[in-house]
Amino acid sequence: MDKALIKPFIAKRVAKELHDGDVVNLGIGLPTLVPQYLPEGVELTLQAENGTIGVGTLTEENKDPYYMVDAGGKPTIAAPGGSYIDSCTSFGLIRGGHVDATILGALQVDEKGNLSNWIIPGKMVPGMGGAMDLVVGARKTIVAMEHTQKGNHKILKNCTLPYTALNCVDMIVTEMAVIEVTPEGLVLTEYNPEFTVEEVQAATEATLIISPDLKPMC
Repeated sequence: MDKALIKPFIAKRVAKELHDGDVVNLGIGLPTLVPQYLPEGVELTLQAENGTIGVGTLTEENKDPYYMVDAGGKPTIAAPGGSYIDSCTSFGLIRGGHVDATILGALQVDEKGNLSNWIIPGKMVPGMGGAMDLVVGARKTIVAMEHTQKGNHKILKNCTLPYTALNCVDMIVTEMAVIEVTPEGLVLTEYNPEFTVEEVQAATEATLIISPDLKPMC
């Protein structure tokens, strides 16, 4: 698949999982593309864990680079009707189960829905951010990521990197497939027709359960 098409392809498919009125937290990077592909009639309230409810669209005319930033440290604004709140209140919303979905990337996900996405030992990172709270506090956790990293498996039998949280992932969306995490294991529900099911399995260390209703991604 053309490298330039991968992130938009994943974001477009993830957008189909969201519903009008949802409160959604987006991780940095690929997840921020998702709002561009929302189905007609679907409007979200975007939440940033550092204290914005109703994140708006930044333009040259409305940006204020001095005071307002998102959880990734980039300039942001509140949409009309949105607000700024303190971090304690923001995490109270997250921990209280008021976020409908969180969409974030991952370094590794395993067949039990365990997630590793915050650190590679030996590498400097600014911190874990709000991921540990979000993936257990949100009603649905969707991992949006490329299927492999330089040919190495990212969907594993067991994560080998430090955990972010356990048994927290509900769905994995990649350029190759849509995979649901169930008590029985990872269920392949959709596949990109550019790949065969066998190729999807070869790119996945964990054993995939093939859904009887398997269909092409669109």
